[in-house]
Amino acid sequence: MSKLIEARDSKTAELDGLVAELDEMEAGEEFDSKFDRSKALHEEIKELDEKIEEIREAAETLKAVKESRQELNVEDEDLSEKEAIVEVNEPDMYRKGGDHSFIADAWRSKQGDYKAQERIGKHQEFEARDIGTGAFTGLVVPQYLLNEYAPIARAGAAVYNAVPKKPLPDFGMKVEVSRITTGTAAAEQASQNSAVQETNMDDTLLTVNVDTVAGQQDVSRQALERGGQPGFSLENIIFQDLVAAYYGKLDELMIEGSGSSGQPLGIRNVSGQNTVTYTDGTPTVGEAFPKIADAVQKVNANRFAPATAIIMHPRRWGFFTAGVDGNSRPLVLPSGNNPDNAVGIGDAAAYGNVVGNILGLPVITDANVTTTDGGGNDQDQIYVLKVDDHILFEDSLMQLKFEETNAGSLTTKMVVYGYSAFASGRYPAGMTKIQGTGLITPSF
Repeated sequence: MSKLIEARDSKTAELDGLVAELDEMEAGEEFDSKFDRSKALHEEIKELDEKIEEIREAAETLKAVKESRQELNVEDEDLSEKEAIVEVNEPDMYRKGGDHSFIADAWRSKQGDYKAQERIGKHQEFEARDIGTGAFTGLVVPQYLLNEYAPIARAGAAVYNAVPKKPLPDFGMKVEVSRITTGTAAAEQASQNSAVQETNMDDTLLTVNVDTVAGQQDVSRQALERGGQPGFSLENIIFQDLVAAYYGKLDELMIEGSGSSGQPLGIRNVSGQNTVTYTDGTPTVGEAFPKIADAVQKVNANRFAPATAIIMHPRRWGFFTAGVDGNSRPLVLPSGNNPDNAVGIGDAAAYGNVVGNILGLPVITDANVTTTDGGGNDQDQIYVLKVDDHILFEDSLMQLKFEETNAGSLTTKMVVYGYSAFASGRYPAGMTKIQGTGLITPSF
């Protein structure tokens, strides 16, 4: 309640100052502006007074209950030994179908709209946190907006969807992950009372950088201030597209990232992973299938744990679904059928998280797998891996800011950005990359 009283007193002091100024001013635009502000302050102070009074009444009620229980010798730990605590839970400032638009308020607050500033301030107070970088300063995007827009974006981010997520630490630009290099051991005891095997576990720290992914869009002030109408909001459409671009790029970096120049180390570039080379000038599904089997066994044999997924470009899945045997029967049949000659089952038209399976492993298609490898710049790769070996540490708080870099043209940049750290190199033996001329652009 002390914060509410402090806020009330601050607004009261501001109102007193405005009243004193108005007494000395002539009618005009400045007078009207200060008069409107004084009316708004009066309403805000009234609302704060009502909240303070409600809390006081609640506290008095709890005090009376406590005294009654004491008189009746009723034991109640919470009331007899602890001070009464009154929580005031305000509804989410921004929510789907709510009275206020976060993006609109973010813009209006920058233009001096004090009511928008107050709402944004309350939102930031409850949701913002600092990650220890001065690169950006933005507003935390409400979770409901990410929940609304992210599924659309993540349809193009299949690897992102597949790997486990953990929260990014609140501070710092590096994440340290323990990687076991030597495990414990067991052995037979040579004889009674003789020493048993002793091997101490050892580990090293895998240091992963916290990277920033960001996107921006030039927007006219006219579009921001007058671009909305019932059922349509231009700034929301732009924001949705920026979110889609953000997740698409993050997904691409998780696969192809170099590990330097602000990029995470992508799955493709993890050192020490298993490899299978598929060389063939006229590749067929029948010839490719054993290569996948080889990739699977390399993970199982070297990681001592089963592979859990196969990741490939949609065109490679198209290659598999187009393959036929000597009797022109498809080798990958729709999952609703019961094939007896198939190398896998799935749906040719599907895309994303799981489109079918080969050797009992789910197949994930992702268009961010490169198709420009090899001497002819026309090869893709197939990855067989234990997916949960790869962890994305992600800040759940995406940020939004407006940059008026070209105010003379009434142009504003709308910027979306977020922080993440991708730990892809924990167990190199738990992944196999299939590459080679057998994975050139397929013919249909």
